[in-house]
Amino acid sequence: MNTHTTPAAAPVSAFKPIGIAQAGPVLHVRLNPSVQDDTLSIAVLDELIAVLDSLNERPDVRILVLSSMGDDFSLGADRREYQDALARDPTGAAMRRIADKAHRLCQALENTHAITIARLHGKVTGAGLALAAHCDLRAGADTCRFRMPELGVGLAPTWGGSMGRLIAEAGVARIRELMLTCDIFDAATAHRLHILHKVTPLDQLDDAITAWTKPLARRSPEALVLTKRMLTGYAKAARTADIALLDSHLLTAYVNPRRGRD
Repeated sequence: MNTHTTPAAAPVSAFKPIGIAQAGPVLHVRLNPSVQDDTLSIAVLDELIAVLDSLNERPDVRILVLSSMGDDFSLGADRREYQDALARDPTGAAMRRIADKAHRLCQALENTHAITIARLHGKVTGAGLALAAHCDLRAGADTCRFRMPELGVGLAPTWGGSMGRLIAEAGVARIRELMLTCDIFDAATAHRLHILHKVTPLDQLDDAITAWTKPLARRSPEALVLTKRMLTGYAKAARTADIALLDSHLLTAYVNPRRGRD
């Protein structure tokens, strides 16, 4: 299991699916697959949403670094939970609630006042890539491998409103190719597509993150928040046809075995 060091930080919470520590204005949030596998389970979504919601009352947190303590950043959504939700509730309502959580989480990442940084290593797959894409800055180890596998497993790429965000960040032509082919691509390709801002050897990844957090921590808090919100606003203006709110309905309608029946 991969481990990495961060600046000295005092634990401020003891969530099970994620680990949290704060160092000055920087909040480190780490996915914790020692509790479950490297997927984004409902428990993980709930905890991440709770952390981001709490930031509304935490102006002292100006930067959030999202990483994983596992061998991979994330292997995507937990499809077993989709199957279990449909088994419990064939109407699809329970599954829609799971998908809506993913949308809420990604919107919270995009809209929080804190600058969000994704620290990526290992495999970054499906929903894991969507989660990272909603962060403001993304640095990855040169050994990272990325994939959008949804079409290959019979699903539409609807997790968290990822399609609109990825198209806005990387361009429609390449995202179209990668979504349709489900091809694996490396860190160098992710960098060329602007999915990654920085690529570095794994043992230098923390230094690359610190090279962002140190100057950001020195910026005027008010100017930092305003600049992020301006950037977010202009980016959203380019997505005037964003239909991400329908993603949970589209996903449920597609996988529900009762679709099309009277």
